[in-house]
Amino acid sequence: MKKDFKRILAGMVTTMLVVSCFGCDKSDSELTKVTLSEVAHSIFYAPQYVAIEKGYFEEEGLDIKLVNAGGADKVMTSLLSGDADVGFMGSEASIYVYQEGEKDYAVNFAGLTQRAGNFLVGREADEDFKWEDLKGKTVLGGREGGMPQMVFEYILKKNGIDPKKDLEIVQNINFGLTASAFANGQGDYTVEFEPFADSLENQNEGKVVASLGEDSGYIPYTAYCAKKSYLEENEDIILKFTKAIQKGLDYVNSHDSEEIADIIKPQFKETDKESLVRIIDRYKNQDTWKENVIFTQESFELLQDVLEDAGQLKERVLYEKLVDTKIAKEAIK
Repeated sequence: MKKDFKRILAGMVTTMLVVSCFGCDKSDSELTKVTLSEVAHSIFYAPQYVAIEKGYFEEEGLDIKLVNAGGADKVMTSLLSGDADVGFMGSEASIYVYQEGEKDYAVNFAGLTQRAGNFLVGREADEDFKWEDLKGKTVLGGREGGMPQMVFEYILKKNGIDPKKDLEIVQNINFGLTASAFANGQGDYTVEFEPFADSLENQNEGKVVASLGEDSGYIPYTAYCAKKSYLEENEDIILKFTKAIQKGLDYVNSHDSEEIADIIKPQFKETDKESLVRIIDRYKNQDTWKENVIFTQESFELLQDVLEDAGQLKERVLYEKLVDTKIAKEAIK
């Protein structure tokens, strides 16, 4: 079973790290080309893939080239270098760049997810799980400074647990490989994104015991941003882009998981439909996707609370500096 599980995981990791391009016929000169760099290719971002597969970008006159950068740092690098027009990642990256003194910094213009997308997986089902149960345990976590790890530590502290003293958090395993390490016996718990959490359950290697999204509150986990100069010079393009994303949000918030799975299946050929439905259900049940694309100040301040709590914030940044809601407000009219 473990060999089969490793094979499945290998296929998933390959898919998440491969550079992909989706969109309309490139021969159509009437469409404006926009390169979108995403942090990962994940079912967590279902509204975006609905927008692609339903042709919402084409309806707005855009030809989207989707590139999976495989990490927020790589997304930001491609954005600042001009290789990408729009970046999709955790908004903490825009704060880091601004703090470093970048003049043409990234500005967030539209939100997509409002909950953390990862789950705590244990060895066995535990309907009575409490975060205090992690004391003295070993948990496979994420890299320091990344949103998954910071949200995890934020929840621990909210529950009176010292991440440094009360448990051991393993942080030297690459993204996408923690599920395989857990299946091979490492750790008592692991923090996993989908589809890895579902795969561990499906292979009887673990059970989801808690949702980090539910227990951390409404956090602007992933959002769209562009360089300040690009926003100023291409407001019409960004408005069209944002309208397409809003259509994707409208669809996932008004259709059931099976319908959504049918639409995004071409984006996840390695994942069977039954798994897609289960994963989408899990995300819908925790209110993952925003109702509209407006990036609120309340959520931005909560994000800074998490960064501050993790020791990753030099000083708080004004909401108006790194978030522009003018286009989002126009997009939802």
